[in-house]
Amino acid sequence: MMSWRWRSFAVSSALAMAMPLVAGCNSGGSGNTGSPTPSEMSGPITVEVNQSRDQYGKQAIQIQLTNTTDSPVTVTGARLHSPLFEGDISWEPSAGSLELPPRQPKSVPAVLPAATCNTSADESTELKADVTHSTPGKDPVMVSTSASDPFGVLERNAYELCIAAEAAAVATIVLDPGLELAADGRTAVVRLVITPATPGGTRQSLTIASIDETTLLAQPPAAPWPRNVAVRADRQEIPLTIRPARCDPHAVAEDKVGTLLPLRVAIGERKGVLKVAAPNDLRSRIYDFITDACAG
Repeated sequence: MMSWRWRSFAVSSALAMAMPLVAGCNSGGSGNTGSPTPSEMSGPITVEVNQSRDQYGKQAIQIQLTNTTDSPVTVTGARLHSPLFEGDISWEPSAGSLELPPRQPKSVPAVLPAATCNTSADESTELKADVTHSTPGKDPVMVSTSASDPFGVLERNAYELCIAAEAAAVATIVLDPGLELAADGRTAVVRLVITPATPGGTRQSLTIASIDETTLLAQPPAAPWPRNVAVRADRQEIPLTIRPARCDPHAVAEDKVGTLLPLRVAIGERKGVLKVAAPNDLRSRIYDFITDACAG
């Protein structure tokens, strides 16, 4: 059964995706030194969640740590606790520690664990953080504090992870690595391949309601992409004719999500976006196609 949190996702997702994605800087470190003493008092570091553009669709986020004091602070680990995920969201510096200059933030990457897909309406959504840090001349301490997620990054990613997990239970959906070029080079065809998880068996219904265009790929008016495709019990191949969505000089050079195809799907009662990434070979072919088609 879909909780109130997921029913409200469509509105909050649109707002979250419209917000700027801020890429942070990270530095190295690995593991804590000493035995930090837990504290429930708010410390000198504030914690905020964000997501850089190149992390989008990869279930990775940025944890922004801000030193609110006038002295440097050394951080040796950070951990977020959210009921949206089955485990903690953790970061440890690969080089031992990370120094936060006075009054400055730094962002560090963290991989998201599996999402909790059956949360109840009355469950707390409070986001908490444990940060292990030290100040000059003092031993490391672990401070528990509230964290913020102003753009709804965790809710959006948790929902997408649940959509992906439920879709995978019905069928595997991938892009074939091949690319078929038209004779004039202005359009090409990619193939969406759908393989049922249990061929011929009983499964939940899965429908591809529509396919969104991307920053690089658009559908030609003469060959629109299909809508309301019901996933069958046998293997399917769906040809998609593509054209360049843009031809400015930086389209390919600065691309982050242009080859990540968003499918708007319905799985039982749940609706959302399932992102299908082009494999490396296809991504390279698409970049070459865009470059040549725009130059022609």
